[in-house]
Amino acid sequence: MKRTILFVLCLLATLGVTAQQLDPAKLGFSVKETSPNEAELVITVKLDNGWHMYSQNTDENGPLPTVFEFTPSSDYALVGKVREPKPHEEMDPLFGCVVRSFEGTVVFRQKIKRLTNKDFQVKGLISYQLCNEGSCIAPEDHDMVFKVKGAVQVAEEAAQTEIANQADSTDAADTLATVIPTIEESSEPENIEAAATEKEEEHSLLGYFLIALGAGILTMFTPCVFPMIPMTVNFFMHGADNKKKGRRQAWFFGLSIVGIFAIIGVVLSAIFGPEVMNTIATNWIPNLIFFAIFFIFALSFFGLFEIKMPEKWVNASDEQADKGGFLAPFFIALTTVLVSFSCTGPIIAAALAGLTTDSGADAETANRWVSLITMLGFGIGFALPFTLLAIFPQFLKNMKSGSWLNTVKVSFAFIELAFGLKFLQMADIDRNWGLLPRDIYLALWIVIFALWGFYLLGKLHFKGDDEVQHVGVGRLMLAILDFAFVIYMIPGLWGAELKAISGFVPPMSSQDFTIQKIVHDYSGSGPAANANGLPKDRKYADKLHVPLGFEAFFDLDEAKAHARKVGKPIFVDFTGKNCANCREMEHYVWPDEQVKTILNNDFVMVSLFCDENTIELPESEWVTDDKGHVLKTLGRRNGYYQRSTFNMNAQPYYVIIDADGNILTKENHKYDRNVQHFVDWLNEGKANFKK
Repeated sequence: MKRTILFVLCLLATLGVTAQQLDPAKLGFSVKETSPNEAELVITVKLDNGWHMYSQNTDENGPLPTVFEFTPSSDYALVGKVREPKPHEEMDPLFGCVVRSFEGTVVFRQKIKRLTNKDFQVKGLISYQLCNEGSCIAPEDHDMVFKVKGAVQVAEEAAQTEIANQADSTDAADTLATVIPTIEESSEPENIEAAATEKEEEHSLLGYFLIALGAGILTMFTPCVFPMIPMTVNFFMHGADNKKKGRRQAWFFGLSIVGIFAIIGVVLSAIFGPEVMNTIATNWIPNLIFFAIFFIFALSFFGLFEIKMPEKWVNASDEQADKGGFLAPFFIALTTVLVSFSCTGPIIAAALAGLTTDSGADAETANRWVSLITMLGFGIGFALPFTLLAIFPQFLKNMKSGSWLNTVKVSFAFIELAFGLKFLQMADIDRNWGLLPRDIYLALWIVIFALWGFYLLGKLHFKGDDEVQHVGVGRLMLAILDFAFVIYMIPGLWGAELKAISGFVPPMSSQDFTIQKIVHDYSGSGPAANANGLPKDRKYADKLHVPLGFEAFFDLDEAKAHARKVGKPIFVDFTGKNCANCREMEHYVWPDEQVKTILNNDFVMVSLFCDENTIELPESEWVTDDKGHVLKTLGRRNGYYQRSTFNMNAQPYYVIIDADGNILTKENHKYDRNVQHFVDWLNEGKANFKK
């Protein structure tokens, strides 16, 4: 994150201000009447300048999403999911994924269906994580209350409005009887923000189309498609009575291919519904299926076996193609699609699965068309070379098949094998199997791409390859790029960030083997040098972690008991698993030798994660907050302790206390990357504890 000098000066100037809870988000709730049977709940969040919240659709490794929970009732039923505007998307190196966020005024919308004629209330909870350049606020539950009119009252009001607008009508009673059962959803224009959202969704769909179009064109150079070009175009060269008819058949042939792929897209949408893209992107089962597809096709392209469509399908299509007329071009198109399946299959899989990671937030409206648009673009790209060569067959004379096609096939095998691991990694994250930590994933990529480089230089041979007599310029340039990429990845085995591919590899937290660990284990500055002797069986230590080189408790009562035993003050670290600013402090400030020595030797550290809501507390440890909410998770309890005790709700936030909970510094410490300020503050706490 980039910060200006002015911001740093302003931030330092605020360190002496008394701590207070931050309230950068103002909530508003309203109801938009759309019809007697349906209404729209509108949740408006106004964010202060510099603050942002996150989308409902966040990556597994990203910040915490905005979450809506509606209390079930017999008075209404939810229609679809909460819709949100198009978020701002940015690759965040700290999270290692694309982060989707909102600033300014954010409007969420939820449709409901009325199930009663009486007025009723819709209640629920909204929780969200807020961050700015210096701190984050962990999610806490906020009540939502909507007052919704009954169906009859809405219908009557709509009818009266219609009557007023038709004052000249002579039969108002008929108008009333007509309006109540037939009133339609309001057609008033959406606000500017909604219009902008629709425009951005159109741009997203255009992006899907263009990417799929390019993928379709690239399939022409695959080994199971390229050889079909002369065979297919030969029909249009010799089977037509005249050029005009031949061109009509060529165009019909191309349109048939596009239609076949478009039908595939429609079927996908119809079967899976509008949530297909999000499901494919996040659920372990589709990701495991895609991994299997990529792996099987990679083995096939390496020459282990050959994948073919059932011969009955291909033969039946060929028989129909021999009958001529416009039916013939259609069946030639169908045959082309079927025979080329072994090469187009994995590319289609990549198009459908890969594009899902960038799908817009409004899945109910945008994703409804993604499958169709993707397959339509792929079909046009796939059909375009065939159609143009059928119309202008003289270009075929310059196209020659050869062993280079096998080189392309084997190269595809290496690429499919590497990127197939991405889908296995997504399934691994979803199920917490621990199969592919970051270092193992990188080791596999390094080996795969290194072998590809040796293959390009002719040092490896596969079935169907001719002996490489000399390395051409094209092969050499590609090999140079490939080996450069391999060398770039090697430092990642010891913990380098590898920002260029951070979105493709597992998060840093999954890596066990890093250069930091080596230094800490063998230089005497790591956990072994910690003078506090923390017990290994401390609570939550199996699920929560602090940076390498430090040891901490994760329960305040345990930390206080240990502090009494060893006679040291307590360093309280209010943090979060998804707090980017917390990671910055741990990355830039904590590793300093002075800071590390003081924290390890002079304090008992306790890290209180305020966003860890996957850890359920036993009922004896539940807490009821000042709003009457029962807090049942570790994160919510820690967050409430921070708010109620220190009147602060943002992280990172650091406090020095003794075993009785007394604060030992004049001011507590907020986000500040100035190491000397942090050291001075720690020394103040140490000195006051000794007094």
